[in-house]
Amino acid sequence: MPKLCATILILLNTFTFSAVAGAPVLPAGSIFVCTPTHVWDGDGPIWCEEGPRVRLAGIAAREIGGTCNQGHPCPSTGAIVSRDALVALLGTARGTGRHGHILVTGPSMKCLSDGSAGGNRTAAWCNSPKSGDVNCEMVRGGWAAKWSRYWRDHQCK
Repeated sequence: MPKLCATILILLNTFTFSAVAGAPVLPAGSIFVCTPTHVWDGDGPIWCEEGPRVRLAGIAAREIGGTCNQGHPCPSTGAIVSRDALVALLGTARGTGRHGHILVTGPSMKCLSDGSAGGNRTAAWCNSPKSGDVNCEMVRGGWAAKWSRYWRDHQCK
């Protein structure tokens, strides 16, 4: 019984630290569920009800201000159009959050972590019951560019 109590305390402390420090970054290869609640731009982050913040792996979209980061592929589609396309692939927009994120209601997706995307974001490949492979659909629609360096051997169906 003491071992069980100690384990529970360690887990609670870990959870508390993660909640305070920010969203958890999930290790590469982890499969997780993401129910989208907020979207920033065309490649994320997508805030998940379950905690992670997803940056779609293998793609690049314009920053919300319309620019492209140096060294990143730069699609011709504008940032707002790209972001709104991602929102539509995930669910339905229901307003704007206090920091400018689009609030979204959509079905839970299954995602495969590709590891850290920097900061408190998890790079991931996500499959939505609404739209299928979200990463592929963003490229197919022209809303994001395939980023070969990170795309690797991902196959669109």
